[in-house]
Amino acid sequence: MRNISLYIAQRYLISKKGNTAVTFITWLAVFAMTTAVGAMFIILSVFSGLEDLNKEMIANLHEDISILPRRGKVLQNIKKVEALLKKNSDIKSFSRLIEEKVYVSYNDSGEIGYLRGVDSAYTITNPIDHKIFFGQYPSFIYKNEAVLGSGLDSRLAIPVGESAPSFTLMMPKVGSGIVRKQEDIFTKKEVYATGVFISNDQLDNYIIAPLELAQELLELSSDEAYQIVIKLKNDQMARKVKNILKKSLNDDYILKTKEEQNAAFWKMINTEKLMIYLIFSLVIFITTFNLAGAIIILQLDKKKQAKSLLSLGLSLRELRGVYFYTGVLIVSLGAVLGLSIGTFICYFQLTTGFFKANAVLPFPLRLSIYNYLIVSAVTFLLGILVSAVFSRVHKEYLSDK
Repeated sequence: MRNISLYIAQRYLISKKGNTAVTFITWLAVFAMTTAVGAMFIILSVFSGLEDLNKEMIANLHEDISILPRRGKVLQNIKKVEALLKKNSDIKSFSRLIEEKVYVSYNDSGEIGYLRGVDSAYTITNPIDHKIFFGQYPSFIYKNEAVLGSGLDSRLAIPVGESAPSFTLMMPKVGSGIVRKQEDIFTKKEVYATGVFISNDQLDNYIIAPLELAQELLELSSDEAYQIVIKLKNDQMARKVKNILKKSLNDDYILKTKEEQNAAFWKMINTEKLMIYLIFSLVIFITTFNLAGAIIILQLDKKKQAKSLLSLGLSLRELRGVYFYTGVLIVSLGAVLGLSIGTFICYFQLTTGFFKANAVLPFPLRLSIYNYLIVSAVTFLLGILVSAVFSRVHKEYLSDK
């Protein structure tokens, strides 16, 4: 049997109202809901895209699992650890790594950077070579080649290429005694920049070079490294593989997954996401005041018709249902239009990159079913709540007073 309250509510919404102001206010409520829903969906999609971009950027900084020494900086019994890793079928690749602060000097300018010394297998563990946008990744034929983060290269204006002049890396020496000249303080190496990779804030000051260069600057032997980084066949297995390796290794080592190494980053991302949800939920809540106004104006405009419907046998509960369903229909129409417009704008941005975050980078976006569900849930929850509150007419409403 047809729901009479819903049927009348549909007629009220789509039919021409007797009062032009009522029509205007009703469709103003639809427009406000459409705008709020579309804006919330677009912002959440942009945030999802930024989250993916940051995850991708931070993936170049940390691998699936890292093995570090519990005491000191140098890993002990590194060959024994590597032999254990070779036996694990879940591990795709692993690589030795040294990371240390270094002074970068070129053409009377300089600043502090981070030298990451890696072996030739590092690009399997972390495909940083895919981020090279100018020049090329070091061939590892020569140990004095390096690639620079785009920020560092831009600030120091270091030339890139085979015929480019070298820049200097300076590492403080560990030792004691009287300092008579600069060579007593620093170990210096002349290095050639073979390429530049795209970097974010966390990779901005990084230099990636062969492991041998870092070992010589730090006066380490060829078998020494600060950590071993691991790439898994399935990165979802990181926690499980970590626990397996932890049981096999002794307490001389610390094992960390990518998430554990970036705990502050993930906390910041989740906090920002929560704040965005709360802010736009508040925006939609404020928008529902238009919905409340539309329901109240409709009640006043349809007062005579309400009396007639009650005389024909419509109950007071069903009359309340008419105004409730009218509010729900306004919310539903606004939600559908808002999500449709938001999806169109997001798809347009994904295909054309029309809106730019800077001169070269389009605003990142990701269309996610999760965002559809979040926006729909917030919209309908608040819309239904407001419709239920403001549709509760009383018998006094029908009096002529």
